[in-house]
Amino acid sequence: MLKQSLQQKLLQKLSPQQIQLMKLLQVPTIELEQRIKEELEANPALDEGLEKDEKDEQEELQEEWEEAEKEEKEEFDFSDYLDDDETPAYRLNISNKSADEDEKSIPFASSTSFRDNLKEQLSWRTITERQELLAKTIIGNLDDDGYLRREVENIADDLAFSQNIMTNVEELEDALKIVQNLDPAGVGARDLRECLMLQLERKDHSYPSISMAYEILDENFDAFTKKHYDRITKRMEVDEEDLKIAISEIVKLNPKPGNSMSSTSKSVQHIVPDFVITTDDEDLVLNINSRNAPELRISDSYKQMIKGYDKSPTKNKKQKEALMFVKQKIDSAKWFIDAIKQRQQTLMLTMNAIMEFQKEYFLTGDETKLRPMILKDIAEIVNLDISTISRVANSKYVQTPYGTFLLKTFFSESLTTDTGEEVSTREVKKILQDAVDNENKQKPLTDERLANVLRDKGYQIARRTVAKYREQLNIPVARLRKQL
Repeated sequence: MLKQSLQQKLLQKLSPQQIQLMKLLQVPTIELEQRIKEELEANPALDEGLEKDEKDEQEELQEEWEEAEKEEKEEFDFSDYLDDDETPAYRLNISNKSADEDEKSIPFASSTSFRDNLKEQLSWRTITERQELLAKTIIGNLDDDGYLRREVENIADDLAFSQNIMTNVEELEDALKIVQNLDPAGVGARDLRECLMLQLERKDHSYPSISMAYEILDENFDAFTKKHYDRITKRMEVDEEDLKIAISEIVKLNPKPGNSMSSTSKSVQHIVPDFVITTDDEDLVLNINSRNAPELRISDSYKQMIKGYDKSPTKNKKQKEALMFVKQKIDSAKWFIDAIKQRQQTLMLTMNAIMEFQKEYFLTGDETKLRPMILKDIAEIVNLDISTISRVANSKYVQTPYGTFLLKTFFSESLTTDTGEEVSTREVKKILQDAVDNENKQKPLTDERLANVLRDKGYQIARRTVAKYREQLNIPVARLRKQL
């Protein structure tokens, strides 16, 4: 049964200016520059640079007027561009060069992808046109690491449907072998084991370490990846020293042969810090990146339009429409300028609170000096909402004398020690990392033993918590950290 009723609700809605500020708060410096550039292109009433005083404006207008009058008076002289007495081309050439003289020219740098390199190598091989076509198809299906991740059957189906070329698995396998014989060694493999074995096949097997390394990959690959070295020595009946030499040969191999070409390597991302903290004796000095505080102003020409309309004795409909457009653009520019200024103030206020809260760490650089800190702690200090602090900490970097760090890494939960003292979880992770770095790699510490190490230092942490922190630090389990 449908029923109609009247209800009263109290809702809080954000204004467009508040929404704009929230969006600007969470963007880092590089994105802010792009956002300002977009706003400058979209809004002609917004301009860059410092404000000009009235005298400067009058002088600039006078100079523009005088320059325009001067241009009108001047006539274009075509005689400057017409010359009947052209110099013959032979008079402009020199013939005093020696035959032995080196030609000094700047070469153009060029690079090719590893797939283009493989296709070029195919042209040097004595193979049929069909084999070359199938090999090029396989090369086109290689990923950036140089692996063939697709099934050969699927490639055969693609050739049949897209190019009407009928082939079978056996013929494609033969073409794949051709690709696997190209350089770099290991390219065209379907998994890591095959990639490493292809590289070892090109080495001299008369050396015992090479033949043993090949046998390890061929017959004991699973035990090798899980670092069950005792099983390998037992199965192959070799001592630990010989096994160590063989494994050193495997470690030298390239697991990603496709990336050996510089053109396939990923670009390096440069970090632009939003804040810079420096030390002055026992004091800390905070500065914000100048890119976060651009000089923006209302365009002078748009101000003149408003003044011109105000002084105009007659105001028709078109002038009113133009005035509404100008007012809209100027209001939008004012909102954007205010939002940028408010963003700068909020960033400085929040970062200053974080710096004071973690002052001992910023003065010493010792991670064990980090205090437990959550968003609520800073929000209460600066009297802002937690969501605002979260936006400030998002994707922002701070440059310190000890390195450049992501701002949100300074926020951590607290743990209570045996003495009742609250410490940061980051402090515990630092102790955990040091314990792993200094362990005996032949007998690495298990999670239970790591928990015991922390308990001895006064941190009552369960084994599963240690496992969680270890995963957050990207530390593998003890079995995978084992070395001979």
